[in-house]
Amino acid sequence: MPKRSRIVLVAIGLVAAAAGWYAWTQLQPEGLPDGIAAGNGRIEAVEIDISTRIAGRIRDIMVREGDFVVAGQPVALMDTDQLMAQRREADAQLRRARIGVETARSLVTQREAEKTAAEALIAQRNAERDAAAKRLGRTEMLSRRGSVSDQILDDDRANLQGMVAAVAAARAQSAAADAAIGAARSGVVDAEAGVEAAAATLERIDADIADAELKAPRDGRIQFRVAQPGEVLSAGGHVLNMVDLADVYMTFFLSTSEVGQVALGTEVRLVLDAAPQYVIPAEISFVSDVAQFTPKTVETAIERQKLMFRVRARIAPDLLEKYIRQVKTGLPGMAYVRLTPDAAWPKALDGTLVQ
Repeated sequence: MPKRSRIVLVAIGLVAAAAGWYAWTQLQPEGLPDGIAAGNGRIEAVEIDISTRIAGRIRDIMVREGDFVVAGQPVALMDTDQLMAQRREADAQLRRARIGVETARSLVTQREAEKTAAEALIAQRNAERDAAAKRLGRTEMLSRRGSVSDQILDDDRANLQGMVAAVAAARAQSAAADAAIGAARSGVVDAEAGVEAAAATLERIDADIADAELKAPRDGRIQFRVAQPGEVLSAGGHVLNMVDLADVYMTFFLSTSEVGQVALGTEVRLVLDAAPQYVIPAEISFVSDVAQFTPKTVETAIERQKLMFRVRARIAPDLLEKYIRQVKTGLPGMAYVRLTPDAAWPKALDGTLVQ
C-alpha cells in the first residue's frame, strides 16, 4: 500500500476515534443536563432452550452457533426408528379394531334375526295352543255325551298343557334373544371404543414423530449447541440455546433518587460502544422493586455506596423486526433516561436516531 494511502487511513481512523471519544465524554453522567439520568449496561435478549419432548437419540443438528433462524425452521432431528415401528404396530391394531367393529355389528344382525325367529315361534305356539284349547272344548262336550272315551279327553288335556308350556318356552327364547341383542350391541360399542383408542394411539405416535423434528419457536440467533448428534437425551433434554431477537433490551442500574422518577413506558435512548454515532430509542419495561448494593456494572467508589435499582429498557419490536439480522446481544453501552417529560435531550442524543 502506498505511504500516502496509509496516512489517509490513519487520519480517518483518528478522526473516527476522536468523534467517538467526544460523544462519549459529552454523554457521561457528570455532563448530563437536569432531568436526564444514565446507566451503563449490555444488550440482552430472552433466551430459549430448544429441547426434546421425549427421550431419544439426536440424528442431526442442522444449524451452527451464530446462525440466524426464523420461526418454524427445522434446527435438529431426533432418531425416529423406534417411533416408526410403534406406528406400524398401532396401525395394525387400528385395522384389527375396525374388523372387530364389523364382526360385532354382524353379531348384532345375527341376534336380531334370532329375535325375529323367536317372535315367529311364539306366534306359532300361540296358534297351536288356541287350536288345542278348541279341540279340548269339543272333546269335553262329546265326553259329556259319551261319544268319546276318557282316554281321548285326557290326551287333549295333556296336549293343551303342552302347548301352554311351548308358548312359555318360546317367550323365554325371545327374552334370551333380547338379552343377546343387548350384549351384541355392547360389543359394538366396545369395539368402536377400541377403534378410537387405536386411532388416538396412532395420533400420539404421529405427534411424537412430528416433535422429533425440532423447530425454532421464534426468529432469533443460535447461541450454543448444548448437545451433539449421536447423543441420547432424556425427555426435556436441551439440544440448542437461542436468543429471541424480537425481545431485546438493555439492563442497567439507577440510584434511588433517580429510579423514583422513572415510570414504565418512560422514554430511553441507548448508545452502544460499538456504534456511538447511532441512538436507539427504547422505553422502560421493568423496574426492580428490590434495591441492591454494588451491582457489577457500577465501577466508581462513590456509586458503590448508593442503593441501586435494576432497570430494563426494551427496544420496540417493530424496530427490532426491521434490523433483526443486525441485532447482537452482549454489546455494552449506555442508557439515557428522561426523568421528567420537559427535560431536553442533549445534542448528542438528538443526533442520528435509529428508526
